[in-house]
Formats: sequence, structure tokens, C-alpha cells
Amino acid sequence: MNTTHLQLISSMIEYYRGDAKRIQHFIKVYNFASLLGRQEQLDEETLFILETAAIVHDIGIRICEQKYGVCDGKHQELEGPAEAEKLLIKTGNYTCEQIERVCWLVGHHHTYTNISGIDYQLLVEADFLVNIFEDGFSAEMIENVRNKIFRTQSGIQCLEDMYLKAN
Repeated sequence: MNTTHLQLISSMIEYYRGDAKRIQHFIKVYNFASLLGRQEQLDEETLFILETAAIVHDIGIRICEQKYGVCDGKHQELEGPAEAEKLLIKTGNYTCEQIERVCWLVGHHHTYTNISGIDYQLLVEADFLVNIFEDGFSAEMIENVRNKIFRTQSGIQCLEDMYLKAN
């Protein structure tokens, strides 16, 4: 883990202070995103963007709960980018272009149509790998997600190994 991500993770833990479930969620998504990105042999910049986005992908939840009383995906996509931008700027470790792409990913990570870019695809797949477990998806739901959402060899293999293959 590079020091930039270490600092961002620490900032996110502070941001979610007292909310172990959300902290554990983004840590797991970050780790799956990093694993899948490396397995897919992303270039360093794309991997950096993916990992950064995975750390902050759900940053809009808290403000959504405060403003709307809900934290569904669409509200997260609406509120998350501005929250992510504030945090990324505060750290002082990101270029304008990196912030722009990360915020775009945060603002689309619950939209599963017209996925463009390997960073977007892998962020969605990593989030699903965690959500399937945390939300207790049925076998039928997992099959549906695999068939409709997953596209990368690494993501499909990980999903199948975790959820679909018997020991």
C-alpha cells in the first residue's frame, strides 16, 4: 500500500468514526479492487485511480442520511462526488485529473449500464463482491449479477470461487 492511500484510508476511518460497518465495507472494497486491478494488470495510474475510488466510493452515505434520511445508490451518486472532492483536495496528494476521474467514478458506481473504462468495471465488481456477502444475496441473485454485471476474468473467477463453487 502506498503512503497516499494509507493517508486517505486514515482520513476515511476518521470520516466514518464510530461506524465500523462502513469502515469495514470500504476497506474490503479497496482490497478487492486492488486485487482485481493487479490481476487484470492495470497500468499504475489506472490502478491508483481505481484504488482511490474504492476507498471513497461510499463517502456520500453520511450526507445522504443527513439530507434525505436515506442512503440509496442514486442519492450516493448525487452527493458523493462533492464529498470525495473535498477530502481528496484536503489531502493534497491528487492532481486535478485524478480527482476528476475519482469523483466521476464515485458518481457512477451504482449505475450498471454503459460501464466504460476498466477502472469503472472493476470498482463495480469489487463493490458487488462485498455487497453479495454483506447483503446476503441468494444464489439466483448471484448468478444474475455474474451474468449481467461482471465482465473481467479476474472478477468472474473471484465471484465464482467465493460464491458459486462447492468445496
